[in-house]
Amino acid sequence: QAQLVESGGGSVQAGGSLRLSCTASGYIYSMYCMAWFRQAPGKEREGLAYSDRYSTTRYADSVKGRFTISRDNAKNTLYLQMNSLKVDDTAIYYCAAGGRQPPYCSSLLLDDYKWWGQGTQVTVSS
Repeated sequence: QAQLVESGGGSVQAGGSLRLSCTASGYIYSMYCMAWFRQAPGKEREGLAYSDRYSTTRYADSVKGRFTISRDNAKNTLYLQMNSLKVDDTAIYYCAAGGRQPPYCSSLLLDDYKWWGQGTQVTVSS
């Protein structure tokens, strides 16, 4: 069974930091392009950042300068360091892996990702 599992979510006060992890288990046909998304209640799922296998990255304007995506390919793990958290960052955070063959990483569109984790809750309080 191919699976992505997020961890590191929790509750934090505004201005604080959290570090999320996403670890792959089982077979995933491509981890070339991996990304973080989030979804708040009543809102559409939002792409935050992606990283290709060589750590070329892109960020959404809403998190640029506050969040950092990174990866450890040897450990099949993706990270999201979140600093200066705001109440509006409260959401379920998901990691995802792209499924395009040949591998290609250039967007934060939902349809460009094939494998998804179950999500981890991040709650930011004032």
